[in-house]
Amino acid sequence: MNGLQLLVDALSLGGQYALISLGIGLVFGVMRMINFAHGDLITLGAYALVVPSATAVATPYIGGLAVWLMVPLIIGFVVLMTLATERMAFRPLRNRHADGTSLLISSFAISYLIQNAILFVHTGRPKSVNILSDLSQQVMVGGVRLPLIDLVTIVVVLLLFLALVLILGFTGPGRQIRAASNDFMMARLLGIRADRVIAYAFALSGVLAGAVSLLYVAKTGVLDFRMGVPLAIAGFVGTVLGGMGSLWGAMMGGLMLGVASTLLQALLPPELRAARDAFLYGLVILVLLVRPQGLFSSSKRLERI
Repeated sequence: MNGLQLLVDALSLGGQYALISLGIGLVFGVMRMINFAHGDLITLGAYALVVPSATAVATPYIGGLAVWLMVPLIIGFVVLMTLATERMAFRPLRNRHADGTSLLISSFAISYLIQNAILFVHTGRPKSVNILSDLSQQVMVGGVRLPLIDLVTIVVVLLLFLALVLILGFTGPGRQIRAASNDFMMARLLGIRADRVIAYAFALSGVLAGAVSLLYVAKTGVLDFRMGVPLAIAGFVGTVLGGMGSLWGAMMGGLMLGVASTLLQALLPPELRAARDAFLYGLVILVLLVRPQGLFSSSKRLERI
């Protein structure tokens, strides 16, 4: 495989993992809770693209609209679903002063609820769907044919990370999220409303989940009601690898995980490639044995709320 093509593949997959890790890290930074339903919210956004059907080929619904209309509709839908889960599942538990274990179990319950809702509406049969078909073509870069979707994914990831930096650094909601991440109790004493800042974090997490929905389906062309589970696991591992409580660490952890996965797929002997994930997560264990706090860990340890 050409070195440039390998690099683009690695950055494309790593970029998707980085967006998932950032979405998980945003909620963890404020609530000190891992939202394991994040991957299923990505799945929910993907299925919103198509008409319910029992056939293996899905009919585009929103996915048949123009890009300028489809993208905000899907991202807006995922944001609404993300805020709905926060309002109906997590906020009542927080108001009852539930501990972190209860919130964690609630996230698992939401995950299974979403999966079974999709199963009921769309059946469990995997579906093929074609959206953003213009991105399926290849372009010549440096004499090498590269998938346009991979190049677009890299650009989108960079733009979203830049937008996130600007939002967190130069807007009121962003400053509130940063303040709550540094010291939630002090932020509340200074007048920041807990419910509002948590909703901000969930909304930003939903934006990132919606973007991954579109990028993932455009690249793979496959829908499966369980596809969010491995994505959530990869995002969680990336968050831990980078360092819990650090958004920069979450992004770098997800990026490194995707790059390592792509390199192992390319460099392992053909007879060992089926065991790629075993090698990948074995490497993660070795890294965490050397640096258990993560590669880019935050110096702050925040209390649960």
